[in-house]
Amino acid sequence: MKSTFKILFYLKRDKIKKNGNVPIFCRITIDKVATRFNLKVEVEEKLWNADFGRATGKSKDAQEVNKILESTTASLHTVYRKILERDNYVTAEKVKNSFLGLSTDSTTLLQLYQQHNDDMAKAVGISVAKATLQKYQVTYKRLEEFMKLRYNVSDISLKEIDHRFVTEFEFFLRTESMCNVNTTYKYMRFFKKIIIMARNNGWILTDPFGNYKIRYEKVDRGYLTDDELKLMMDKNFGTTRLEQVRDIFIFSCYTGLAYVDVSQLTYDDIRESFDKNLWIMTKREKTNIDVNVPLLDVPKEIIEKYQGKLPNKKVLPVISNQKMNAYLKEIASVCRIEKNLTFHLARHTFATTITLSKGVPIESVSKMLGHTNIQTTQIYARITNEKISNDMTKLANQLKKENQKTAI
Repeated sequence: MKSTFKILFYLKRDKIKKNGNVPIFCRITIDKVATRFNLKVEVEEKLWNADFGRATGKSKDAQEVNKILESTTASLHTVYRKILERDNYVTAEKVKNSFLGLSTDSTTLLQLYQQHNDDMAKAVGISVAKATLQKYQVTYKRLEEFMKLRYNVSDISLKEIDHRFVTEFEFFLRTESMCNVNTTYKYMRFFKKIIIMARNNGWILTDPFGNYKIRYEKVDRGYLTDDELKLMMDKNFGTTRLEQVRDIFIFSCYTGLAYVDVSQLTYDDIRESFDKNLWIMTKREKTNIDVNVPLLDVPKEIIEKYQGKLPNKKVLPVISNQKMNAYLKEIASVCRIEKNLTFHLARHTFATTITLSKGVPIESVSKMLGHTNIQTTQIYARITNEKISNDMTKLANQLKKENQKTAI
């Protein structure tokens, strides 16, 4: 794409030589971004015309200086055109380095990103979840699309990534890719990790994310109430597909398991624990964190319903997440539940309606959800008005008893 290219020669008056001459510097500006370097040429200050950026007069010194300046200008234009033809993207720094013959690091953004993804792929199933790798791969594609559209290049040197590149990529995600604030936040966070890798390896010296704030909006993801759960559980759908999806969703509402963990659940993961009761004992696919959940009566009944009917020791007839969410929309319509019903809503329902609002401590809820800190659990769990009412009723009764004792 076309760039604005300007060359300016000027005197560096704070670097006056012992002989009284002043060194001449060159400033290259491309798209309002400038870089400077010393031409290693000097001139008497009285011979210099700042308006024209040239020496004046017909003296031998003035003519020699101007020849050097004209040659430098021609060479810089040649360098500029070569870089533009080769890369389709040119910066002042690239022109300066090429003109001065400075070696530049050839490591590029997508080369490093691909190396990161290749290393991560080897760790899938060991320390990395497949879903996490997929998110990095999608971010890679978004960066690829952005550079092609904005700069018409297939890749870019790490040293050329600056604050403007970062902000323009965010703008691309919000406009061209139509991403919402939180999806953009995730892409920018994955991109930033690659930049951190580059800085840690010394491939870039300044942080292009400096003074950049990644924005995130808190979203109330919602949950089902006891009444809505009962409505769904009592509903006779008349079709096997909706009934099965309902059963799997309700199972997750009473166990807190995520879709991928429900889909992989086998009878080997259901064991009798120290208290002689059945527990789900597995690991979260996403984080590889241990998850231990005692089975309540509702999920036990659902397990019994499908026992012995599925291959490979599978507990439930789980279909794809995409179809699951599509059928849940249909279930919500049939049950007249006016909420955006997705499978992930089940985990929020477990955290809020099934456990926290019934008095289960948030520490226990966090452990069962497989979270590593309480803050994550707080995103899932909501303090309902019913819970506040029950807690305050207990407090009122306690205060009443204490006041009665005091009166006596």
